[in-house]
Amino acid sequence: MRLLQFGLLVSLASGVATILVYLTSVTHLYESYWPSNEDLEALRSLQSDFQKCVRANGLGIQAASGKDYCQVKINFPSDSIPKWRDPKTGELEGLSFDFNLCETVAKWEQVRNSTTILTKEFIDALPNGWEECAWRRINKGILLNRCENKTLCMEKLSLVLPQTPPYLPRQFGRCAVIGNSGDLLKTRFGKEIDGYDAVIRENGAPIQIYSDHVGKKSTFRVLNRGSAKALDKVVELDERRREVLIIKTTIHDIMRKMILDIPIKNPVYLMLGASFGSAAKGTGLKALEFALSIC
Repeated sequence: MRLLQFGLLVSLASGVATILVYLTSVTHLYESYWPSNEDLEALRSLQSDFQKCVRANGLGIQAASGKDYCQVKINFPSDSIPKWRDPKTGELEGLSFDFNLCETVAKWEQVRNSTTILTKEFIDALPNGWEECAWRRINKGILLNRCENKTLCMEKLSLVLPQTPPYLPRQFGRCAVIGNSGDLLKTRFGKEIDGYDAVIRENGAPIQIYSDHVGKKSTFRVLNRGSAKALDKVVELDERRREVLIIKTTIHDIMRKMILDIPIKNPVYLMLGASFGSAAKGTGLKALEFALSIC
């Protein structure tokens, strides 16, 4: 019996020793990945600058420090009235949410080194690109039998499909993405916005009578399908009629007819896809995605 107990103790000791060796090895393995003091200072500075930016321009929104330098908690003003309900639970949205700066920077680096404009070069490079991809970017493309007639598909896409990317990663220095919220009327950011290298607007947001609040400059405009069907009205939003129009969904015969008949001389393109995932379909997020790819 004593021999059995002794054997059990030896086995336990051996097992513990093995675990300790493993943990020590893992610790040494990941020591090289531990952030240096310089890295930690950069993260601290990033968090601090982000908080200052939100405090200065967030219309009452505050960014509080989280459990580490990557984490911040975004808090809306206490008098905010939530209106959106979760479709599954029916609960109203909260007035605060967690935000990970490090994940955002990583995603930023991923997107800003890629193009987000759909090109013929991209479709041609895909295995079965015309059969699997191209027809999805044409309204009622399913009727084209998966682009069995490639010539017909090319014709329908020709007005919005450049051969190669018209814009390159980091082509512009500083970009401003302007939303459509009525809260912008509480500000006077017009001159500041006009000072950016590129200004990206969304859908049918007006400019002309609100220039003190939202500026006059407009370089790009990202459009959902509803706005894209009214291209003739959209081009009038910019007095210079030089905005580049970027449609995030599909090309429609109505759009083609307007481009040809009016004619609309603004460059018109389709967005490549959703780098932020299939759920990221809002025009605002697509505008940010586009900005990250060219700025």
